[in-house]
Amino acid sequence: MELTLYQIDTFTNRLFKGNPAAICPLHQWLPDRTMLAIAMENNLSETAFFVREANGWRIRWFTPVTEVKLCGHATLAAAYVYFQHIDSDADQVVFNSLSGPLTVNRDNEMLTLDFPIQRAEPREAPTILGHALGAEAQEVLAADDWLVRLDSEETLRHLDPDMSLLRQLDRRGVIVTAEGRDCDFVSRFFAPKYGIDEDPVTGSAHTILTPYWNERLARNPLHARQLSPRGGELQCLLHGERVLISGMVAPYLKGTITLTQQDLA
Repeated sequence: MELTLYQIDTFTNRLFKGNPAAICPLHQWLPDRTMLAIAMENNLSETAFFVREANGWRIRWFTPVTEVKLCGHATLAAAYVYFQHIDSDADQVVFNSLSGPLTVNRDNEMLTLDFPIQRAEPREAPTILGHALGAEAQEVLAADDWLVRLDSEETLRHLDPDMSLLRQLDRRGVIVTAEGRDCDFVSRFFAPKYGIDEDPVTGSAHTILTPYWNERLARNPLHARQLSPRGGELQCLLHGERVLISGMVAPYLKGTITLTQQDLA
């Protein structure tokens, strides 16, 4: 069996920036262990697979160590592959997923995710969280991830967390954020227990960040920047109980995966 693999840099219009995702369109689902093995082999933060089912397209996402229920940048990359290689006349695709239907719209080079929002609630910070970050939190909240606001973009840029401590926390990961100097807000995202020490650009984190900063700044839409070494740019619009997350992509490679029956056993 031969599978086509695409690697796309997302939330950027330049190669070697943004967040790379591997995308495998399939005619039918592979065994879960095979999809996880492909994700481990790719060694990217996310590998996405999508298949046409009776009620439309379904997407699944795998880190190198587990399947996850929502991933923004790999959905953006999957939509690019769909528009470029499956239906070049389409300006919209809907992927069914563990997080419900996810719509991606195309407007020239800009792709926009339509995701459900997550509202973070104030929480008392676990002692281990402060030790792991090594910085004083101005505010701590929680949804699927811990959300920590720091005093400045400068503090956020120089953050050097202890991954062994972050790995012990009870949620998916930790979003650390601050008000931006020349954008509305900045962030970084750490999820070491999911095999991702620092994610370059995290679309799903902005389902939490957008309503938080919308309320704090009374501003909509919001220009966001993720301050990983690769960096990324996002435009975020709060729309009722949804958040529209827009960004560009840069295609990097197209290749072929060859699987034997032993690989599928």
